[in-house]
Amino acid sequence: MKMILLGAPGAGKGTQAEILSKRLGLVIIGTGNIIREAIASGSALGKKFQSYTDHGALVPDDLVVEMVADRLSQPDCSGRYILDGFPRTVVQAEKFEEMGATVDAVISLVISDEEIMERMTGRRVCERCGTPYHIHHNPPAAEGVCDKCGGTLVTRKDDAPDTVAKRLAVYHEQTEPLVDFYRARGVLTSIDATQGMDRVTEEILAAIGET
Repeated sequence: MKMILLGAPGAGKGTQAEILSKRLGLVIIGTGNIIREAIASGSALGKKFQSYTDHGALVPDDLVVEMVADRLSQPDCSGRYILDGFPRTVVQAEKFEEMGATVDAVISLVISDEEIMERMTGRRVCERCGTPYHIHHNPPAAEGVCDKCGGTLVTRKDDAPDTVAKRLAVYHEQTEPLVDFYRARGVLTSIDATQGMDRVTEEILAAIGET
């Protein structure tokens, strides 16, 4: 099973990838994680990535395709993987096909911009221990204070309203066209991502014949 998860930032791709990986034994190829690891390492490639992510922009296609190609060449992939965050543009998808890669299913998680803004701008994280919260769905006992260590809760730069708005604009301009790209290839299924997490998982499994 070779699968792609599509959807706006905050649609739940990462969460579903983790669930499906455990259920189906698939390796998660998460470009976001690979990019963050490169940035944290302070490598030359990581510094290039940082210059784009700081502005809510997409990393150039050639850099991403090179990164994914290297990851897919590793033995643990062996044709059983979930691509989370790749491809992000039609050009990337075309280059992926040029590599000889095929996919069995593409799942598009559908959600409104308004819901995305509520989800992402409400996130908070403890600056001391990293525990995540949400002001509506998982609030701390005391506003702005971590339940576990008493640290201060902060908003990550990625979750600031201006950054989220920029990321959504980039998604609609550059990534959303992939829906039609994969629909034309007969491998796309669209799923309502505003449903409960378990229901979304059930619908994905049904779409790929894994009930």
